[in-house]
Amino acid sequence: MKEIVILNPNRVVFGEGSMQRFVSDFVEKGFKKMFLLSIAELNNTLAPFIQQLQAHGVDVYVDETIVGEPTFDDFDKILLKAKDFDADSVVGIGGGSVLDVAKLVAAQLKNSQTLEEVKGNGNLKERQTYVACIPTTSGTGSEVSPNAIFVNNQGEKVGVISPYLVPDAAYIDPVLTVLLPKKITAATGIDALTHCLEAYTNKFAHPFVDLYALEGVRLIAKYLKRACDDGTDLEARTQVALGSMYGGMCLGPVNTAAVHALSYPLGVEYHIPHGLSNALLLPYVMEYNIEADCSKYERIAEVLGAERKASSKETALEGVKIMKQLIIDCGLPLTLSEAGVKEESIPQLAEGAVKVQRLLKNNIREIAVDDAIAIYKAAF
Repeated sequence: MKEIVILNPNRVVFGEGSMQRFVSDFVEKGFKKMFLLSIAELNNTLAPFIQQLQAHGVDVYVDETIVGEPTFDDFDKILLKAKDFDADSVVGIGGGSVLDVAKLVAAQLKNSQTLEEVKGNGNLKERQTYVACIPTTSGTGSEVSPNAIFVNNQGEKVGVISPYLVPDAAYIDPVLTVLLPKKITAATGIDALTHCLEAYTNKFAHPFVDLYALEGVRLIAKYLKRACDDGTDLEARTQVALGSMYGGMCLGPVNTAAVHALSYPLGVEYHIPHGLSNALLLPYVMEYNIEADCSKYERIAEVLGAERKASSKETALEGVKIMKQLIIDCGLPLTLSEAGVKEESIPQLAEGAVKVQRLLKNNIREIAVDDAIAIYKAAF
């Protein structure tokens, strides 16, 4: 069995009340200058917790400027604020974009490396500042992963991936996801499910990660529609949040593959949110990959609730049907045309997708430009 390295936060707290635990833990650590990245929609929710921190002598600087997928220009501006504030700790409370920025700000506050030097996989070599992450969506799993994704000046998505981006602590409180709108719940949930599915069906899959991946698929597939139908269903929110965390734990040791690679150009060209991009492509990449190895997808189908058919391939394809129905049931479009993508842009999308070799190399079936075009057309 090949070697695998598992890097999770030193402290992971999961469940209702985790936000209060975060406050008490933070006070106990003795930090006094918290640079907090968040979003304006959380003002009322976070106000009592910030007041508790201030009552214990913690100076809190709140930045709410991240409103979409972050650019490196966004990051540079926020890093300057954190330096001017003389932060001794960084906390991210929000969706994946907020958490990604928080992690890299913590790393670069006192880092001798430039931003250009840390871009890519394994180039960031240090982090001296404490960082905690608290997700308010059940999607990216950034709170437990070594990944941070940004948009460069050319509109391309670039990853900063390093063990030093794994937070010191993660607090997953499902209560914070209750007010999330249905469409965002659905899109981020399918994103999390995709993390798990692509880890399990990955060329570099590992039995250790398979445990997280399969359970993540099962939980999200079972509870996501409930969470979409009734945002106050705390059991459903909790189970989807757990599945999302499992997905994040898959990202370091195994990572994603073709679904994510093909989704990136949709964000660049059409500004389609990342989770929705994955939902638009997931069933069609599944169909494409089944032709190379249906055994993994047969197991995925069983976890999704498919009945065993006469052959492995038939069972695997039944899993694709179930996935398509889940996407529809959660209120998301099932085709690129429904999402406003123009058919004439498909060749350009394919050219962009095949550049994402850091993910395509993980896919169990090779994808060249013509293959990418075929998948986009199938999804159209």
